Amino acid sequence: MCLFSLAAVFATAAWWRDRAEQQLESKAAETLAVQAEALSGILDKYRLLPPLLSREDSIISLFGDDGRDMSEAARRKAIEIAGMSGAKDVAFLFPDGRVLATAGDLFTGKREEHLQLLDVVRQGRLGRQAISLDSEQRAYAFAFGVREQNALVGAIAVYVDFDPVEATWSLSTNPIFITDPTGTVFLTNQPLWRLQQLDSLMTEAGTPGHFLVGGKVLHGDLTRHLPLLVWELHVLSDERPLITAAWTGGIIAALVGLLIGALAFVVVMRREGQILRMRRDRAAALRLERLVRERTKALSETNVSLSREIDERRQTEDQLRKTQAELVQAAKLAALGQMSAAISHEFNQPLAAIRTYSDNAHRFLEKGNTGTVSENLTRIGGLVDRMAQLSQSLLSFSRKPGTAVKAIALEPVLDEALMLVLPRARKAGVAVETDIEGGPYRVLGGQIRLSQVFVNLINNGIDAISGAGKGGGKVTLRVLDEGESIAVLVEDNGPGIPPERRDSVFEPFFTTKDVGAGIGIGLSIASSIMTDFGGSIDVGESKAGGACFTVRLCAADASDIAAE
Repeated sequence: MCLFSLAAVFATAAWWRDRAEQQLESKAAETLAVQAEALSGILDKYRLLPPLLSREDSIISLFGDDGRDMSEAARRKAIEIAGMSGAKDVAFLFPDGRVLATAGDLFTGKREEHLQLLDVVRQGRLGRQAISLDSEQRAYAFAFGVREQNALVGAIAVYVDFDPVEATWSLSTNPIFITDPTGTVFLTNQPLWRLQQLDSLMTEAGTPGHFLVGGKVLHGDLTRHLPLLVWELHVLSDERPLITAAWTGGIIAALVGLLIGALAFVVVMRREGQILRMRRDRAAALRLERLVRERTKALSETNVSLSREIDERRQTEDQLRKTQAELVQAAKLAALGQMSAAISHEFNQPLAAIRTYSDNAHRFLEKGNTGTVSENLTRIGGLVDRMAQLSQSLLSFSRKPGTAVKAIALEPVLDEALMLVLPRARKAGVAVETDIEGGPYRVLGGQIRLSQVFVNLINNGIDAISGAGKGGGKVTLRVLDEGESIAVLVEDNGPGIPPERRDSVFEPFFTTKDVGAGIGIGLSIASSIMTDFGGSIDVGESKAGGACFTVRLCAADASDIAAE
């Protein structure tokens, strides 16, 4: 009997310990996943910045060979880029490793890291390198070559600040750190661990994945490999609560065993008399009350723990929603970047015309021909209005959208989208036509986000036609009234999308473009926006053999319009 009771106590203690270990590992794994995604999100924010900046004429001119000292101008440009992007530092480098200028003078001189970055840049690839001066100056650098007439004249390096990452990690009770291939701790929420060798901080405890930190406390180590960075992300969990859980389970099992023994003893001793039986019954009742109080306390603690976990998950969901909103905004700005050259041409033409009209007006005014002067001033006013309208569309498109869904007019949204994409279409030799039946139409949605959907779809059509090298390219917008919904068809006469790939076009990071021409999030964002509006977006084949995207929006009824 005693052996059976001891076996039951040990089995219960082991069960409690396993249960606590599962909860501990689950929490650590969740922390690991969230921090890995947060780190990847911060790095992705800056990864595309050097390739985009390297194409700017203002930056290419900094490396000119006309004998001028451009270091001061380069420094001002670096400070401007660092201030607008939030980077830790921005540096302009010569091909031999010399530094032309930096924004913060944090990483100057012919450093080995710069030479390694330039080796990759000379190959025409994006250079990436972890750089550290000491425990207080650490960054991750992205570098890309600056070329003039296909010749490498320099490089631009953007240094990502990791201080916000470590500040976020400091809120966690678990030790979190990143090690490089040499086993050096590069990032951590433990200040004394920075740039220390992992072997000097902890030793294996005999079980794989378990370590002694400082030679005293046993920790479980969960890791995730970050392949692009060649880093290992570690989350340590303190395993002392497992010992406490095992003791708690053993004590409860012992109490239950004692209770059963007491009850059996009461049954055996009933023959000794009613008084003795009543006393023993009372003792048993007291033991039960104590056990109930203990179980009630344990349940209360469990409820508190569950409430804490719910709050943590809500915070994680809020962070994911914020990240998604930032991704939408980044896609919009990327679209503006693609259209910037063509839009710049749209501004230069009216400016040139205004200059001509103003010079003519000055000459006619000297001759006293006030009638022609008035006509020229009228034309100048019209050109200014056109430039202001284009500028207002750009400002509205780049603004962060709200999340409200309300009744809006469809035609102004299409006009705004066309104003943004027509300069790029004309530059690519692609005609954009509209075919609107009936109207005016009012639909449920958000003006800025819906404009982004059409800009993405039209730009995709322009890219498809341009990539195919096909002359006579055309993108057509057709609006159809389907009763309870309004359908907008965006069709092109490009190469189209094969049927076997149509189910994947709305997945994140799926793209048919060449490397560097897109990252494949435009259609995914458009699909998410249409889901928020209660509508849908489908892909098929146009009559001309190209792609046809059908955007269906809920038509606004009288109650929706009255609620505006």
